[in-house]
Amino acid sequence: MPKKRGKKYIEAAKKIEAALASNGNGGLTPEAAVQMAKETSISKFDATVEAHIRLGVDPRHAEQMVRGSVVLPNGTGKKVRVLVFATADRAKEAQEAGADFVGGDDLVKKVSEGWTDFDAAIATPDIMSKVGPLGKILGPRGLMPNPKSGTVTFDVARAVREVKGGKVEFRTDKFGIVHAPIGKVSFDGQQLHQNLTALVDALIRNKPSTSKGQYLRSFFVAATQGPSVPVDVKEAAKLGSSSN
Repeated sequence: MPKKRGKKYIEAAKKIEAALASNGNGGLTPEAAVQMAKETSISKFDATVEAHIRLGVDPRHAEQMVRGSVVLPNGTGKKVRVLVFATADRAKEAQEAGADFVGGDDLVKKVSEGWTDFDAAIATPDIMSKVGPLGKILGPRGLMPNPKSGTVTFDVARAVREVKGGKVEFRTDKFGIVHAPIGKVSFDGQQLHQNLTALVDALIRNKPSTSKGQYLRSFFVAATQGPSVPVDVKEAAKLGSSSN
């Protein structure tokens, strides 16, 4: 049974439809799309604006899995609670950089018992043998430290500052879609556009060599609980400095 939409949602969706009809090409420019996502937010709280991008990859093949991270120039607008698995000097560096939780065996034990009250996790390589078994807990929540995303490193101070400053990890889901936050509704249009540009550039730089044909297949932005705004994929592709 189709989900019944509220009056505010229906009015917001009609506003998007009207903009698309006047545009005539099936999607708005990235600038217009992020502005429309702001204007059609129906939440009473400061909603997150997210990008949902389907890529021309087959995630069933490991070499076509797109995964990486990007530091959004204007941050995410969210206070990020960072946990660092480290000991001795590295633990001290993490604390000085602003990590919220720092520890070795004690934190490994706490997480193994089911505690996950944090938003990002970083680990030094020498402790990963102990952190590895936590994958069944951290993996499904997107919290598992990973070298590809820069969260397994000895440079914990830098990693903490990046995550606190707006670093976003991304990866394709089983349908080849990347879901990533690009800021809050309270951000101005330029801030959201700059963050979206950074994300698209990172996706294009991470394009697998085995991916053929059109890379950006479909592209939407939306505020939490709000309707999706289609983005013109040809215009979006221009955001990447590595794009041709």
